[in-house]
Amino acid sequence: MTFRGLLLDLEGVLHQGDAPIPGAVEALRNLQGRGLAIRYLTNTTTRPRRAIAGRLQAMGFRVETAEIFTPTAAAARLLAGLGARRIHLAAAPELAEDLADFAIMDQGAVDAVVMGDLYKDFTWDRLNGLFQRIAAGAELVALHKNRVSRREAGIALDLGPFVAALEYAAEVQARVVGKPAKDFFGLALGSLGLAPQEVLMVGDDIEADIGGALAAGLAAVQVKTGKYRPQDDGHPNVTPTARIASIAGLSDWLAGQAD
Repeated sequence: MTFRGLLLDLEGVLHQGDAPIPGAVEALRNLQGRGLAIRYLTNTTTRPRRAIAGRLQAMGFRVETAEIFTPTAAAARLLAGLGARRIHLAAAPELAEDLADFAIMDQGAVDAVVMGDLYKDFTWDRLNGLFQRIAAGAELVALHKNRVSRREAGIALDLGPFVAALEYAAEVQARVVGKPAKDFFGLALGSLGLAPQEVLMVGDDIEADIGGALAAGLAAVQVKTGKYRPQDDGHPNVTPTARIASIAGLSDWLAGQAD
């Protein structure tokens, strides 16, 4: 199979923290030089798209803001479709930049709660305040529902467990807009103008990246960096198209798939 497009995860695939994965800068330049159409899919909920692009550029990656797809951008589309006007942003304040079409409220009634990664600010008081808004009728929009992330001390709780707690308490189902939501992959595919079978997803998260891509009809390669753990090899529900050591080996893998 010859792929015409790539969807690349960021954290854990191209970089870890503020440092590129070894060989990643050169690998991306090689992939770009092959004429592949590339989009970057991230479940990051701490920075707006512009800041994400700037951070990658500072690490040496040639990436444009328009090539980056974030849950916040997807949430804006969803909220507009729901007719929401007033929202409570339970996420990094910087994300307001990507939600400029809505009134962001800290007090009073809202149409929706947009929930991102608050990290150590996930206190009882904060969660209970979100619960009160949702119980009063606000829609719960989760920017993703990842179980874990890699933080300074290693693998740790991510946004998903806190979303699940609010779903359970308020007896609601969150609208999840980041990976592994099929619509999130569809947004990126639409910008490429390519069919799912023409595009390869590369990620480190066995469920959000690999499982989500496979469910959306894409092939998916898992890298053994970032959130990869040896137990992923025996995942009961998700089997990637392939696994490679890191993004540095992707060009060689693609060469072996060419028709």
